[in-house]
Amino acid sequence: MKAFVMKEIGRVGFMDKPVPEPGPADAVVRTTSALICTSDSHTVKGGIGPRQDLTLGHEAVGVVHAVGGEVKDFRPGDRVLVGAITPDWGDLAAQNGFPSQTGGALGGFKFANSKDGVFAEYFHVNDADANLARIPDALPDETAVYCADMLSTGFMGAEKGDIPVGGTVAVLALGPVGLMAVAGARLRGAGRVIGIESVDSRKKLARAYGADEIVDFTSEDVVERVQELTDGQGVDTAIEALGADITFQTAVRITKPGGTISNIGYFGEGDFVRIPRLEWGVGMADKTIATGLCPGGRLRMERLLRLLEAKRLDPTLTTTRTFAFDDMERAFQVSDEKLEDVVKVLVTF
Repeated sequence: MKAFVMKEIGRVGFMDKPVPEPGPADAVVRTTSALICTSDSHTVKGGIGPRQDLTLGHEAVGVVHAVGGEVKDFRPGDRVLVGAITPDWGDLAAQNGFPSQTGGALGGFKFANSKDGVFAEYFHVNDADANLARIPDALPDETAVYCADMLSTGFMGAEKGDIPVGGTVAVLALGPVGLMAVAGARLRGAGRVIGIESVDSRKKLARAYGADEIVDFTSEDVVERVQELTDGQGVDTAIEALGADITFQTAVRITKPGGTISNIGYFGEGDFVRIPRLEWGVGMADKTIATGLCPGGRLRMERLLRLLEAKRLDPTLTTTRTFAFDDMERAFQVSDEKLEDVVKVLVTF
């Protein structure tokens, strides 16, 4: 089969690999649609260390090609969604309520990390009964695929943010995940959602997903403007969706005492992330810092698919370019270098 791989740090390309075989509890899926994520770029730049000929990608849907003898709920031919995070559900971390951390910190993140990812004609899925979800007939692949990561991670930011009904929320950085955090905040009952972004096309999308106000950090002071919008109180919840030290500091500064900083950003650089001491109340302002990795598993995926089936939102508004798998090198370049005002790149197989 053809696979799109990280050949070494900073270099990608195609190569041929054998079609994977399922273990007793596993499945092999034939890929039909996939999305490119900024995390793929972090991987290629060495964010998880050197890798050789590792198949990239972690957001995909497809058709079950083969299953192991112990798989009960899925059969070849089923159209399925696979979460970007595929936990080992018997692990103690999963039993403790943190399935994304099975096998160690971020251990549920297997695709394009500890095993080959989904940018191939076929890919392997562990614990198939727990990590696959059947796609409703009414949902096309190019819609369902958003549940694999972007929708799940963005919504997690709102969920971990402990948003009170009618509360105020700021989402810092309106990339694909930040946009879904905006939508998730509205669905969780936020009374006012403030987006922080400088790119005009993303500002427009944020308003479509429910942002009430947009603060452009290139033309105004974010902290001052958020304080003005909240009558000097600060927000109940700040969702950091970029993964930058300065953005995290801003999130702490604009959160009111007793509020929550919900971090869903990927911090790919530096040895430390700083907390502004005074705005943190010198450690005693009851500001909670919540973190998490995209939730995985069948139940999570089924719930997200239900939201799309009920037309609660349309994530495909963020699809700015579509490429065939044969054009994957160009697709990756567009996504990686943020060309053509890109938001999200869809790849069809």
